[in-house]
Amino acid sequence: MSCRVAMLKMAKDGLITLPPPRRTNGNGKRYTRRSRAAEPEQQEVVTPAGQLSELRLQLVVGRRDSHLWNEHIDRYHYLGYQPLPGAQLRYLARSEGKLLALLGFGAAAWKTAPRDRFIGWTAEQRESRLHLVVNNARFLILPWVKSRNLASRLLSMATRQLPSDWQQRYGYRPVLAETFVETARFHGTCYQAANWSYLGETKGRGKLDVDDTATLPVKSVWVFPLDKCFRQKLCG
Repeated sequence: MSCRVAMLKMAKDGLITLPPPRRTNGNGKRYTRRSRAAEPEQQEVVTPAGQLSELRLQLVVGRRDSHLWNEHIDRYHYLGYQPLPGAQLRYLARSEGKLLALLGFGAAAWKTAPRDRFIGWTAEQRESRLHLVVNNARFLILPWVKSRNLASRLLSMATRQLPSDWQQRYGYRPVLAETFVETARFHGTCYQAANWSYLGETKGRGKLDVDDTATLPVKSVWVFPLDKCFRQKLCG
């Protein structure tokens, strides 16, 4: 998908000529909810995370789980649904079968100064090893879930489970996780409680800003090592 996006931008800029598409698809269109039957019963959940029975992260596989994840993110996340870029994993968090939260991990940001300074890699190392960094692009606790410490507990579960799941699906293990928290909305408290490290703030430029015009919300940058030797593997 990342290659496809790059080629479409190159074609738009006149650098290459692509053949006409053989068939249309839904790329670029707003997500359309497919079923109202997927909406759960909105019964308030107040049980503290430590007392939730059978709390687990279920990897999204198959069309049914995918639609369920997409619909809930589109309905309840403030950013709505957008396809995650590049290699990705999505999770449904359940307790006794009841859906409580959703998480999504995708490709890392191409460049961000706080993260790149923290890692200490060169531009060449970043180009060749960026795939070893994954981005927690979506994290949603459903609105009726008021479970104390649930967010930090799920983040801890995800960082333990994700490397093996990623290895099984893509054939390699990521060594660092990152996320971006919109400072005007959130303080990143759950990431701090889950032992993620705060690195600083973005400039609000975005990945397509070539004129140094800050138009996007400022976000705090957080990272979590998935491997104790992450710097050696990213810079070695």
